Amino acid sequence: MAEAINIQPPLQNPFGRLVSKTKGDKVIWALTILLVLISLLAVYSATGSLAYKNYKGNTEIYLFKQVMFIFIGLLVIYFAHKVNYVYYSGISRILFILTIPLLVYTLFFGVSMNEGSRWIKLPIINMTMQTSDLAKLALFIYLARLLSKKQDVIKDWKKGFVPVMIPVAITCMLIAPANLSTALLLGASCLMLLFIGRARVKHILITMGVAAIPIIFLIAAAMIRHNSSGDDTVVSKRNSSGVFGRVNTWVSRVESFIYGGKEADSDDMYQVNQAKMAIAKGGMLGLGPGNSTTRDYLPQAYNDFIFAIIMEEYGFAGGAFIVFIYMVFLYRCIRIFKKCPYAFGAFLALGLSFTLAIQAIANMAVTVNLFPVTGVTLPLVSMGGTSFIFTCLAIGIILSVARNVEQTEVRPEPETAQ
Repeated sequence: MAEAINIQPPLQNPFGRLVSKTKGDKVIWALTILLVLISLLAVYSATGSLAYKNYKGNTEIYLFKQVMFIFIGLLVIYFAHKVNYVYYSGISRILFILTIPLLVYTLFFGVSMNEGSRWIKLPIINMTMQTSDLAKLALFIYLARLLSKKQDVIKDWKKGFVPVMIPVAITCMLIAPANLSTALLLGASCLMLLFIGRARVKHILITMGVAAIPIIFLIAAAMIRHNSSGDDTVVSKRNSSGVFGRVNTWVSRVESFIYGGKEADSDDMYQVNQAKMAIAKGGMLGLGPGNSTTRDYLPQAYNDFIFAIIMEEYGFAGGAFIVFIYMVFLYRCIRIFKKCPYAFGAFLALGLSFTLAIQAIANMAVTVNLFPVTGVTLPLVSMGGTSFIFTCLAIGIILSVARNVEQTEVRPEPETAQ
């Protein structure tokens, strides 16, 4: 009698088991991995000289930090996408309420960097956290919840639109004194989500008109300052402070963007001019990986202006490829929105994708001088920090929605009794 042959399935390596457990949109997973790999190259190139000077020849210190943040970020994405997105609706109200006193605390007692109080110091790990990143995430989850519950009355001003806009207005007003650009981008993302959420165009235009009033005053102040500029005015830009110490900075940045030249704020113009030179050096195909020279002169080359380093080393082709990645990412999220059978998941995926795509566009627009200088980073590409972690958490939530959409599509029909 022949012996039975025991056939065992081949052993699967740990990486293969991990990949088999990842669900959701595979294209979004691939785009995320691609962006973090680009981040490794860009951050290592942008920080080489800085690390050599600050750490006595150790040029890899920032690379190791970026690897650590990428590892933590990918873990955050993995565990966030394993959670059913419905649970995020349950905690959205509590999370939003907690961010309000946190923003107030940051505004008055936060750590001041670059003339603004945007950060709080985390006591145990001794890191600074930009509270607006947490507030943006909490707001979009809560906004998706409100939109899904008020679809029947969303076209009504009092019952639908105003209750949805109140959390948006509170969050933006608390963020604006320390970080006006983030507040404007956040407000624009929320209005786009409201438009897709079937709010009346008339109500959205009224809101945009009210929000435009301080912007008009800001532009007018920049024009008046420029027309009456002199030596005393230039000094006042640096020594005087407006409301919360930031109005003067806003006016200077708007003036720099509109007029440029030596009369504008020199720090902003220096950054913009260095970014322009980096792009000009890159040409069509770039100087090659690690061959940037502007990184030694451009402040925040590894953070706010990392797109300039990418274009210098990889040229217009490399910059266009980065734009293409973000556009494909947004397109895949729109597909999730269309396929999701439940309003909360659809609005959640679309809202989070809007804020990431708009932030990326704003960062790149600043680099090519199509937008005034801001403090927003390039998502998943700029050097890691708490902003990087919150971006990964947002992507994990998007993938959670995609995972549940997939499960809904492939769920088998219940068997009938024979």
